[in-house]
Amino acid sequence: MLRQVFDGRNIAWLFLSVWMFALPAPALAEGGWKVEAINGAGSSGPVPETRQRAPDGLPDGLVAEQPDGDIRAAWYGAPTQRYGHAVLGDGVEGGSLVVKTASGRTLELVLPKTEVFEDRYPRLADLDLDGTTEVITIRSSLTLGGSVTVYGLQDGNLVERTTTGFIGRANRWLNIAGIADFDGKPGLEIAFVRTPHIGGTLFFYSFETGSLSNVGAIDGFSNHFIGSRELRLSAVSDVNGDGRADLALPSDDRRVLRIVGFADNGPVELAHISLPARIDKAIGAQGNGQDAAFFVGLDNGSTVRISR
Repeated sequence: MLRQVFDGRNIAWLFLSVWMFALPAPALAEGGWKVEAINGAGSSGPVPETRQRAPDGLPDGLVAEQPDGDIRAAWYGAPTQRYGHAVLGDGVEGGSLVVKTASGRTLELVLPKTEVFEDRYPRLADLDLDGTTEVITIRSSLTLGGSVTVYGLQDGNLVERTTTGFIGRANRWLNIAGIADFDGKPGLEIAFVRTPHIGGTLFFYSFETGSLSNVGAIDGFSNHFIGSRELRLSAVSDVNGDGRADLALPSDDRRVLRIVGFADNGPVELAHISLPARIDKAIGAQGNGQDAAFFVGLDNGSTVRISR
């Protein structure tokens, strides 16, 4: 059974039966990892999308849901074409954030006309493990580009909690890669790739005392290509068994699967696995430690299993 980690502990696991056949001699990759062709994954790749379509929201918008916490669902509303970037293909972005609370209330936060949510779905996680839910979004300024912005409930209202701040230039975007305990310290970190189309940098931000702080960065990544609606070109697994989550995502040319973990002084590359074509589909993860495996769809139509 194939297990996909999307955005941290509070995002649902996916399962997909995959029938595999090994090549006569599976290609040996760097660090003892091997690359095998598989079949049975389907034309969309090894990880189907199971989120529900957003109600009265973006044409391609989806709903983030969780079974507990003070926020049970979130999606983007108020579709707008006021930002001409169109990085996700259709040029329609979210003008508002909508949440459904545990009590059944629906709350909406509307952005100013100078901003949009340049994203398909929010992410729900208890970042500081205090029992309340944070809503993690990609919010863009029409003149200053993208940011990671966190929202939550306060006195019964949906409010902005904190942000990384905008990149600083229009048409500069970022894509969230994972939300998990990457550094082994209390709480969860948000990993994202800034400017994934023009030499991306992978950042890790922690949420401490109500604000986001940069705890590490490493260059040479991409987890999206221009015009694609697929945001899940990454997966989380503890590949070295140290109790910290590790992150698998493409290199900046999407021809290498890079696995990044955390050492005491910040993020480090744990593996660098060359592939026969570019990664262009959601990445699946299965197992941990020596049993860790990743399932990757490529732009030549093939799907590969990467394991040791």
